[in-house]
Amino acid sequence: MPRTPSPARLMDGTALARRTLAAAAERAADLTRRTGTAPCLATVLVGDDPASATYVRMKRNRCAATGIRSRHVALPEHTTTAELVSTIRELSEDAEVHGILLQHPVPAHVDERAAFEAIAPHKDVDGVTLHSFSAMAFGRPGFTSCTPGGILRLLDAHGIGLAGRRAVVVGRSAILGRPVGMLLLARDATVTYCHSRTEGITEVIGEAEVLVVAAGRPGLVHGTQIRPGAVVVDAGYHPGGVGDVDAASARERASLLTPVPGGVGPMTIAVLLEQTVTAAGRQLGA
Repeated sequence: MPRTPSPARLMDGTALARRTLAAAAERAADLTRRTGTAPCLATVLVGDDPASATYVRMKRNRCAATGIRSRHVALPEHTTTAELVSTIRELSEDAEVHGILLQHPVPAHVDERAAFEAIAPHKDVDGVTLHSFSAMAFGRPGFTSCTPGGILRLLDAHGIGLAGRRAVVVGRSAILGRPVGMLLLARDATVTYCHSRTEGITEVIGEAEVLVVAAGRPGLVHGTQIRPGAVVVDAGYHPGGVGDVDAASARERASLLTPVPGGVGPMTIAVLLEQTVTAAGRQLGA
């Protein structure tokens, strides 16, 4: 089987995120000058999971650096679905809040979907509601899920044409696998989803010209499964900086590969803040 002539080039999400955030900061400053109101992102965290707390802190720090106000709502672990929904609805009705982020996952006893659906569509800057998903699927105005949106930005930045390409998505989560497939389909890629029940998954993966792995299992995809010359996006992140793709072996087969960390992750936050500025502009009529 033919091999790529050299190790895969890495798709630098950190550099692209830096440029995206710089542009968002300029827009936020301009909006603040013209309206007297800075964009505001409300973050909601239920419980005290250390990883989730770290992610929220990172997002709030990026907000401050981008000229976006942040309002943090910390709720105890025992918060009920009804209490969380009530909190999110209050934020949805608050004119001073332009975007809402519910840090996920929430505790097991909480109905996460009900909480997501309490976010007003025009403030769903994380792209997690059914309204946002349908907008992505049908090409209607709305906000994209941030990680899928960041993945498309990375592909665009590296000149990856998607029309007519065979794309395979490994994973079918509501906030990553499914929406990234819809975004690829909207670009005229031929999309196949793989999951835990897929038979012959190695053969399907091997057909991918563009492979997105978002299964939440460290090292799930090995380089020997990858079609030579494929573009590989690793959307996983696990302790120790390990992704869903075995990076060492993948670099020997892929033409382009997202590093972990420094690939998809930085773009997720960049798209979140960019969409917050967009949401604020629409709500302020500016």
